Amino acid sequence: MSEKKNLRSLSKEDLQGVFRDWGEPNFRSDQVYDWIWAKGVKSIEEMRNIPKQIIARLDEIYFIRPIAFDNIQKSSDGTIKNAVLLRDGLIVESVLIPTDKRITACVSSQVGCSLNCAFCATAKLKRMRNLDPDEIYDQVLSIHNQGIQNFGRPLTNIVFMGMGEPLMNYQNVLTAIKKITEPEGLNFSPRRITLSTVGLPKMIKRLADDKVKFNLAVSLHSARDDIRSAVMPINDSAPIAELTESLDYWYKMTRRKITFEYVVWKGINDKAEDIKALVGLCKRIPSKVNLIEYNAIGDDRFQQADEKTIDAYQFALNQNGVSVNVRKSRGKDIDAACGQLANKSDIAISKEI
Repeated sequence: MSEKKNLRSLSKEDLQGVFRDWGEPNFRSDQVYDWIWAKGVKSIEEMRNIPKQIIARLDEIYFIRPIAFDNIQKSSDGTIKNAVLLRDGLIVESVLIPTDKRITACVSSQVGCSLNCAFCATAKLKRMRNLDPDEIYDQVLSIHNQGIQNFGRPLTNIVFMGMGEPLMNYQNVLTAIKKITEPEGLNFSPRRITLSTVGLPKMIKRLADDKVKFNLAVSLHSARDDIRSAVMPINDSAPIAELTESLDYWYKMTRRKITFEYVVWKGINDKAEDIKALVGLCKRIPSKVNLIEYNAIGDDRFQQADEKTIDAYQFALNQNGVSVNVRKSRGKDIDAACGQLANKSDIAISKEI
């Protein structure tokens, strides 16, 4: 007997082809698709309206192996961090972020990361593989259920700001978002999804060409090439001018503003010329700015800038008509805040499932 295949790796058309080959009516494939992507079943046996002989045949050839939460940590502010156990025993992390009006899922797209951003804990881990669409989908559905169980409220927002660079797992991420947003899936609004990237110009243009409906955020941290390259090596191959061109293309194609994520560090990007450069970029690209509180990862080179500097950034951006918000971190006491994921976890450990 050959090794079983992942049932959730089949497209809707693939499923239709399977049932056609079996001489079964087409509506059976629709039923199975509904069980998988709308109801989120954890096993083939849970599909209650499918005849037993079909269940047996599916089970002989295919598997459904959902993620599991290997460890759950709860912050004093309500944030919940999950160690997500994948089917091959590798671990990533996801985070539930509650506020008065929102339940946000912060999900991972890769095991580890290869981009070496100096201020990020995940960057210290070797990239081991991309997550499959069903593993991304499972994070979202699990946090939705976690929100109901812990706060009595459903998921309202999704951010691809966990471990990994989403645009380096392009097809799997877009497939997962399709399953999350389509009416036959979770029917979640794409307008409530934000994909965060370090800024890969070719892939940003591809997103625009693919006419995606979700939001785009760029982890910027400096609008000056020398400063950005020092903290984000990707800037050497994708400098500000090239990134700006791709973001200009994004806006022309989608008519949706970019969100720039921006941490201000003492002695790194806290000078007047840093503020001027960011304002100049925002005046060229329709955008808004999130000034994000820095979360320590044990590297003394990076220290949170003082409030006076943050105020100067806010004032300059507001004066030039740029929307700006200061984001206070959530879940810092459990290393669940931005840039901290996997800071105290060894994701290279493989566990037997």
